[in-house]
Amino acid sequence: MAKARSQFVCQQCGASFSKWAGRCENCGEWNSLVEQVVSSGGSSVVDKSAGRGKVLKTSSIREAASESGLERLSTGIDDLDAVLGGGFLVGGVVLVAGQPGIGKSTLLAQVAAHIAKSKSVLYVSGEESVSQVKLRAERLGAADSEKMQLASSNSAEDIAASIQQGGYDLAIVDSVQTISLSEISSAPGSVSQITNSSNVIIRAAKASGTAVILVGHVTKEGSIAGPKILEHLVDVVLNFEGDRYGGFRVVRAQKNRYGSTNEAAIFEMDEQGLRIVKNPSAELLAERQNLDGSIVLATMEGARPLLVEIQALVNPTNFGYPKRTASGFDLNRLNLLVAVLEKRTKLKLADKDIYVNVVGGLKLNDPAADLAVAMAIASASAGRSLDEGAVVFGEIGLGGEVRSATNWQARIKEAKKLGFTYAIAPKVHKDKFIKGVSDMRQALIDYLQ
Repeated sequence: MAKARSQFVCQQCGASFSKWAGRCENCGEWNSLVEQVVSSGGSSVVDKSAGRGKVLKTSSIREAASESGLERLSTGIDDLDAVLGGGFLVGGVVLVAGQPGIGKSTLLAQVAAHIAKSKSVLYVSGEESVSQVKLRAERLGAADSEKMQLASSNSAEDIAASIQQGGYDLAIVDSVQTISLSEISSAPGSVSQITNSSNVIIRAAKASGTAVILVGHVTKEGSIAGPKILEHLVDVVLNFEGDRYGGFRVVRAQKNRYGSTNEAAIFEMDEQGLRIVKNPSAELLAERQNLDGSIVLATMEGARPLLVEIQALVNPTNFGYPKRTASGFDLNRLNLLVAVLEKRTKLKLADKDIYVNVVGGLKLNDPAADLAVAMAIASASAGRSLDEGAVVFGEIGLGGEVRSATNWQARIKEAKKLGFTYAIAPKVHKDKFIKGVSDMRQALIDYLQ
């Protein structure tokens, strides 16, 4: 008879140890080891399974069935369909991750209500009761469909059986961190539970041809909670980003086996739920005042050009060590730009507190935002403003040179559409709309009034 023994498994990397420790020796995370009970048999798995495999049935690439002609389920939101590559694919598994309160359940309730007008939908909640899910659907005006079935369960076996035998076109599981398998002794949300529960549901989705959406939580660092293998198991990973207290929310594909990862859908929350922002550039700049420290950046949100305001505030520090704070912009990149400004220009920022904000709650990952951030800091420090008709973009090197930016034609096209008269951009881009600069010092001297 197999004996039960305990081992300690890291909830970050999945490494197992015979005894508990405060820090995982494999990944270095603190307080991540959790005790799990496992059974030990007499012989190894390799010995038992030796010689039992079957020869795989193969087919030529010409004979293989193609998925290009399979029907996709439209979400009813054109921009979200574009992010998904055309909608939910039959048998595809999508992982939607985001911060608590960002609007994941709200968006999925709206999507489920639209699809349920013509297809059968199963919504399984492991966090809320059926009545609580119904209250949200009623608030969003999505509680009239007969084809939308609700359930509340934390059992991965029950959910998989319902998906495989229920004949649903779409199944939503909210969330994967709350479900568990009965044969595994660890708590829901652990590495083993997330991995095995997800595998059971994914196999059921592939076998029944049901499109499945798994809702995932994120850690305080912003990464998806649980093992990294979860992102490898699913077909599409959608990140829901933004400020849950206001501003825009952005849905972008981090991984997509069926489409591009360059698309993004921009939403705004109102009383009727999440709505697509038709012209985000105009809304982001609607309340802008042309003061010192304010620069308009022409950036790219996926494949979409976007104009966003960069704000900077520079004050003398009251302490020995100056403070650097950035909202929506990488803090390490900000420190690098401050160092380049001090080295390549006459600005003295060593005794100044610097605050940078990206208006609208957006998070910028665009290297071409460097020039706009640097000009915003210089503008706030010198008390000089930029002309109202100017937009800025360009990457800055350590030598202070302004380097080329991708998709620069789309950026200036968006700027022209909103009435801007010229762009301060890298000199290598040849266009009548662009006033080219070769380095950061030239941009500050020529255009800050």
